[in-house]
Parts: sequence; structure tokens; C-alpha cells
Amino acid sequence: MEWMEFLTILVFAFAAVMFVAGVFTAYFGSGKSRRVGLALLIVGLAVGIVWAFLVGWSGIPLFDAVAGWDVMYLAIVNIVAALVGVAAAVGIFLAAVMKS
Repeated sequence: MEWMEFLTILVFAFAAVMFVAGVFTAYFGSGKSRRVGLALLIVGLAVGIVWAFLVGWSGIPLFDAVAGWDVMYLAIVNIVAALVGVAAAVGIFLAAVMKS
């Protein structure tokens, strides 16, 4: 089921970006922004944990067809690699803009 693999990667990417955005917003924000950041962080964490449970342990036939752990592992590796690449590019961009 290729569409379930796609959906798994999509959900993990969503969860990872929500989590990272929540961490940054909660850390750098103030007042309402911190509460919004905390909410984003919790939503990202909850979505990732729930999806990991459904794919890895639930025993629901729809999720068993995914070869869950393999897809989750590849999804997480790909997302982490993408986030590292994005962070490096943004860091270089900010350094270049601040130096000029």
C-alpha cells in the first residue's frame, strides 16, 4: 500500500514540523505566543505518538499492510535529514544577511 507509506511520511513530517515550530515559538515568544507554541508542541508530539502507535502496535489490518516499523524508520530518517538541511541553509542565509 504505497498510499499508506506516503500518508505515514506526511503525518510524521507534519508532527515533526509542528513540534519544532512549537519549541521555537514557546522559547522565543512571549505571552500568548508562548501558549500557542506550547499548544503546537503538544499537538506535534501527540500526532507523532498516536500515529506511531497505530502503525507499530495497534494491530489494525489497514496499518499492518504498511510494514510499519520500516516505513516509520525511513520517514524519521528522511525528516531529520531534511530538517538538518533546512537548518543549515537558514543558518547560512541568516549569517550572510547579518554580515552584509
